This record gives sequence, C-alpha cells and structure tokens, in this order.
Amino acid sequence: MLSAIKKFFAPAPFQQQAHQLYVALVAQSRQPVFYRDWDVADTVDGRFDVIAVHLFLVVDALRRKDTPEALECARVLTEVFVSDMDRSLREMGSTDTGTGMRVKSMAQAFYGRQEVYKQGFDGGSLADALSRNLYREKPVSAPALAAVEAYMRQTAAHLGAQALVDGEVSFVD
Repeated sequence: MLSAIKKFFAPAPFQQQAHQLYVALVAQSRQPVFYRDWDVADTVDGRFDVIAVHLFLVVDALRRKDTPEALECARVLTEVFVSDMDRSLREMGSTDTGTGMRVKSMAQAFYGRQEVYKQGFDGGSLADALSRNLYREKPVSAPALAAVEAYMRQTAAHLGAQALVDGEVSFVD
C-alpha cells in the first residue's frame, strides 16, 4: 500500500532531466543572435518560435536515439513545454477559460512545426519551413535564413553526440 502511495506522488521518470533540458533550451532561445542578427521578431510569437526550434532539435535528437529511455525523456520534455506555455499564458493574464484553448493551439503549432522541420531535415526544404514558421511569412534576408538553417543543422549534429537523457545539454554557439 505504501509503495502505491509513493508511486502516485513520485515524479514521473525523467521529469527532472526533462526540466533541466527545457531550462537549457529556453536559455539558448534567448540568445540575442536570433533577434539581433538573424531577424527573428523579438515578440512573444518570435520567442515561442525560437523555443519551438530548440525543442524540436532536442526532441528529434532524443527520438533518433530510439531507446525507451530517450523516447520517454522526449515525451516528458514535450509535457514540460506544454506546462510552461500554460503557466506563461496565465502570467500574461489569460483567463482560465481561454488558457486551455490557447495552450491547445500552441501545442498544435509546435507539432506542426516539428513535422515540417523533420521533413526539412529528411530531405525537404528547411528554408521553406523556417520562412513559414520561424519568420511567419515575413520577408527575411537570405543570409539570415541561411544562418538559421546552418545553425539548426550544426546543432542537430552536436545534439546527436550527447546523451541528453541525463538532463545535460550544450548547444552550438
């Protein structure tokens, strides 16, 4: 009986590691280079999109490892993201009735971005996916777009060499 109660209150496996990964990817997403040099809008939407890029990169690296631990860590990391979006919306003053709908919309936006970025890495056009999603169809310079694409590809390779399930991550500068 006591073990069942402990299990009920115990954090989900990989909860701490996923939280650490999420904190690190959000910190990386706040780097000025994205907004200053690579023309991403320094707005709530722009910051969401940069977080979505980094979340995609980490989740994709975990999924490519194709181990039960990595897949579970990827799942929990996505849950941490959704929870943070909920918290952020509430802090910005979203009402209880509106928050659920907005979080659902944000989660759907992330899953859509995840799919097109994956297609871009698997032989499609990452530049087109970035133009539609990261830049939201606004004009962007070719050098900025190329720099973000190069960053994503270099970061994906860099993340692929890391364990990640231990909660430790480093990004390309």
